[in-house]
Amino acid sequence: MQRQGGASAAFKGNKQYLPSKPCQACGRPMSWRKRWAKVWEELRYCSDACRSARTGRHG
Repeated sequence: MQRQGGASAAFKGNKQYLPSKPCQACGRPMSWRKRWAKVWEELRYCSDACRSARTGRHG
């Protein structure tokens, strides 16, 4: 069962139960983090380097 906000009720320290999604710049999987709970749906890049590389290409 998934709770809204990302964390699983079955988590109990086992990270395989956490949701993940790929970075749009490099494709690496990003695992859910508590500090990302409020912005998980908008999160697109795994790092500042990926964010700046992605925005730099369009300019």
